[in-house]
Amino acid sequence: MPETASRGSSTGNSSKCGPVSSASASRAAGLRPSSGIPSPRFHSRIGVGLGGGFYPAPHRYELFLSVSCPRSLRISITLNLLGLQNSVATTLLTHPAGTPEAFASLRSAYEATVHHYDGPLTAPALRDRWSGRIVSNHTPDILRDLAGLLSGHDEACPSALHPPALAADIESLRDLLDRKVARSAAPSERSAALGLMEHRLSLQPYALGAELTAADVDLWVALVQPGMAGSLSAYPGLQDFVRRLGGHPAFPCANDVVPDAA
Repeated sequence: MPETASRGSSTGNSSKCGPVSSASASRAAGLRPSSGIPSPRFHSRIGVGLGGGFYPAPHRYELFLSVSCPRSLRISITLNLLGLQNSVATTLLTHPAGTPEAFASLRSAYEATVHHYDGPLTAPALRDRWSGRIVSNHTPDILRDLAGLLSGHDEACPSALHPPALAADIESLRDLLDRKVARSAAPSERSAALGLMEHRLSLQPYALGAELTAADVDLWVALVQPGMAGSLSAYPGLQDFVRRLGGHPAFPCANDVVPDAA
C-alpha cells in the first residue's frame, strides 16, 4: 500500500483548538506567542492507494492533545470508544514547564513537515511516527480517520460511531454546537440550541437516535465545557445525558472535566 503526498496544506482557520501559545491564558500554553502568524493547516488522510494519504498500521501514529481543549477531549473520548488506546500513541500537552519533552516533540513534528518551520504550534495534531511529519491538524479529518481505517473500518464495514446514514446529521450537529453552544455564542442562540437538544433527548436516548454515535461525543464535550453547568439548570434531560455518558468507561467523569458540572 503506497504512501502518497499530502492532499495539500494551507493557512487559515480550521477545526482545531488553535495555536498553543505561551501568551495564552489557557493551561495548554505553547512554546512561544503566535505573533499573529496563521498556523499551517494539514489535510493528509489515512488511506490506501494513490489518493489515500498515509496507510494505516498499528503503532505508526501519535496524537498530540492539549489540556482544556474541547477538540482534544473529543479525540480522546473517540480513541477510548474505538479501543485504540494501545495502537495510537497519545502525548498530552499541558504547560511547557510541565511537559517540555512533549512540546519539543511537537515542534520537531512541525519542523519535519515544513522546512525551517518557525510558526505557532497547533493541537490536536496527528503525527506519523515513521517519517516524523504531521499528517493532519484538522480535527474533523482526524476523527473520521480514527473511526475509519485506523480502527479497521471502511465503507464495507462502517464504524458504529459514524454510520453512513447519519454522516450529514453528525456534521450538522457538530456545526450547530461549535456555533451556538460555544462560550462565544449569544445567550439567546445558546438557549435555543440547548432547548432543541433537550427536546431530542426527551424522545430518544442519544442525540441522533437509539445508538451512541460521534454526535454524542460532540454534544457531551460541548455540555461539560467550563461555565456550562449553570446553563443546564433548566434542562434536566441534558443533565441526565451528561451524567449517563459520564458513567461510560470511555468518557471521563464530568466532574473531572469541569468541577461545577451538576
